[in-house]
Amino acid sequence: MKTNITVTALAAAFILYTKSAGVFYFTAGATVCSLSVKIVKRFVRQPRPPHIPGRKIKVSYGMPSTHSATISFFAVSVLLACIYLPIHPSLRPGPAWRVFPPFFALPWAVAVMMSRVWLGHHTWPQVFAGASYGVALASIWFGMWTGGLNKIGNEVEEVFNACITSRSWP
Repeated sequence: MKTNITVTALAAAFILYTKSAGVFYFTAGATVCSLSVKIVKRFVRQPRPPHIPGRKIKVSYGMPSTHSATISFFAVSVLLACIYLPIHPSLRPGPAWRVFPPFFALPWAVAVMMSRVWLGHHTWPQVFAGASYGVALASIWFGMWTGGLNKIGNEVEEVFNACITSRSWP
C-alpha cells in the first residue's frame, strides 16, 4: 500500500475519533511540510538516482525526499506529543498512550525512509536531507503549539464539541 494513503487514512481516522484540535494541527503541519519540501525541491533541482529498469520513473526532483520529510515530521510529532502533552480526554489514560505510538511511529518512519533508497527513488543524502527537514519543521511546529497555539486550539475544540453535543451551531 502507498505510504501517503496509509498515513493520510490513519491521521484522518485519529482526527475523527479524537476530535482533537491538536491532532488536526499536527496533521496540517505534516501537509505544510510536504508542500513546502516540494517547493524546496524546485529550487535545489537535484535529480533522482539513475532509473532502475522495471520500476516506475519519477519525474520530479529528488532533493530533499518528500516522503522522508513528511514521515519524519509525523514520527517526531508523535514522539514529542507523547513525552510532553497531556493525554487527550477521548483516549483512555495510561502508559500505553505514552509508549506505543512512538514505538510504532519511529521504526515505521525509518523503514519508509530506507525504502526510498532501496526502491531507487532517492539517494541517502536526499533521504537524510528530507528527514532533517521534517525533524526541524516538527520541532518548530511543536514549539508554536506549546508556545500558545494550544490555548486557541483548546477553545476551538471546546466550541466544536459543545456544538456536536447540543447538535446546534452558535
